Amino acid sequence: MTIQICVPKEVREDEQRVALVPDVVKRLTKEGININIEAGAGELAGYTDISYEIATVVSNSSELLAQADITLTVNPITSEQISQLKEGSILIGFLNPHSDLKRFTQLAAKNISAFSVELIPRISRAQAMDALSSQASIAGYKAVLLGSNILGKFLPMLTTAAGTIRPSKCLVIGAGVAGLQAIATAKRLGAIVEGYDVRAAVKEQVESLGAKFVDIEIKAEGAGGYARELTEEEKNQQQEILATHVAAADLIVTTAAIPGRTSPRIISTSMIEGMKEGSVIVDLAAEGGGNCEITKLGETVLHKGVKIYGPENVPSMVGNHASELYAKNLQNFLEILIQEDEVKINLEDEIINESLITHDGEVHHPGIRDQLEGASS
Repeated sequence: MTIQICVPKEVREDEQRVALVPDVVKRLTKEGININIEAGAGELAGYTDISYEIATVVSNSSELLAQADITLTVNPITSEQISQLKEGSILIGFLNPHSDLKRFTQLAAKNISAFSVELIPRISRAQAMDALSSQASIAGYKAVLLGSNILGKFLPMLTTAAGTIRPSKCLVIGAGVAGLQAIATAKRLGAIVEGYDVRAAVKEQVESLGAKFVDIEIKAEGAGGYARELTEEEKNQQQEILATHVAAADLIVTTAAIPGRTSPRIISTSMIEGMKEGSVIVDLAAEGGGNCEITKLGETVLHKGVKIYGPENVPSMVGNHASELYAKNLQNFLEILIQEDEVKINLEDEIINESLITHDGEVHHPGIRDQLEGASS
């Protein structure tokens, strides 16, 4: 029996990404898979319905979901959409596993096997499926462009008949995937760049991109490639050393975020007040509460002459390429999920097991299960 995959139109406001792009649809159909796309699903990403000529374009959303063996999304689907899913089918996407937990009870009740791409383990074999990294790379790139638009200065040095303009100084806080891409972008645009991270191990990566590493002599490597939480003493040391670099910067991009947890507060109000008037902070961690004390999600706050911008859903702002990378992440994930023209959920596979939230009518993921039990007790 032919596997039916569907891609519904994203319901999140202003979302410009789509789960599958035409090129990946072509590759999947060559494997004998039928692809059904909701009408208009790819338009904001730059893909018209005509470009999905190999797929079947369906105008009725509930009909689309009811017939699919596998549903692919970018954002979490709504409760209404869950009720329309085919019993016993598979759902794959960014499911935001640490919030609105009642969705997973509903998914389990419909016997849906739900995979959250945020939970795909960061191991070598899973690099091509790492959607968090692909989207973070885009966010880091776009953050510098957003900052340069708000900043009333050139980033590069310019020599003109009226005199020489000095290059802007850019500080990137957090040297994960987003941070490294922000460093590379700011450097390409001609800024003087510094990179900071509590993980001393990333110093070499920062310097390889031509930036200076801000070393506060704290080693805070944690599990899964993320930083551990700092002690109070370490936080004070961090603030003291970092304050001088914050004060010197024209543009700051903060990227320190940990999935499922509140973003660490790194830049205090007093540090902002020590910055030059006209400086700009782009807080990529705004959706997790922000790395700055006065960040407001989706807004630009003006404080003592400094602009603090907390953008929302930044990868969506580069919808075309964000969709392309995400679609390839999903394609690679499907390659281990579909074996010999059949869907095989192999719980012995680390990638499958750790990203699976609901399965066989139960909440499979132990962390989500514990949260649900804690919420009900």
